[in-house]
Amino acid sequence: MTTDEQAAATVRATYNRIAAEGLKSTAVAGATDEQIDRWVNEQGALRAPAALREVLRLIGVRHGLWLRGSSFGIDEVSEKSKAYALGALSQLDIPLTDPRGMLVIVEHQSYSFHVIDGVDLNSSDPGVWAITEGELVEQAWPSVTSWFDSVSPKIGDYRSRLRLMRRLGKRNLPDWAEQIELNGP
Repeated sequence: MTTDEQAAATVRATYNRIAAEGLKSTAVAGATDEQIDRWVNEQGALRAPAALREVLRLIGVRHGLWLRGSSFGIDEVSEKSKAYALGALSQLDIPLTDPRGMLVIVEHQSYSFHVIDGVDLNSSDPGVWAITEGELVEQAWPSVTSWFDSVSPKIGDYRSRLRLMRRLGKRNLPDWAEQIELNGP
């Protein structure tokens, strides 16, 4: 198995674990390779590493409970997101080797970002950096696969809350309730 295949398999294993815990398959939608390539090109980046490409194939169009409250995916993170990230970097010491070539993968309210350094885009499973405007730039995750695992929704917590709401007779359930399968584990 190549390093690209191993990175993709690790991402799929994380996704499959979350699905088995009760995330409905209808809660997410993946992007095509063509959509991913267009998204990468719009940001002026070299390529999507294998691990990130697999994440986007699984949840790149609709990310469901992943990264709830943040912008993620091919329709939500854009060249404008990259401009904001570069603006945030301009105020800080920049430990990134190639910030102009970086790929922005998450934007949170135009001040916090998760990115892959442009110099690392040829790696199968590169580190992911956190940028927070006026505060920090740090490699927060050693790999895309560890980042994906750490930002995965805690389905057990959602299921517990949903069960409690139903026991209490709540009629107006939150929008995320439709994404959770209560039958099963």
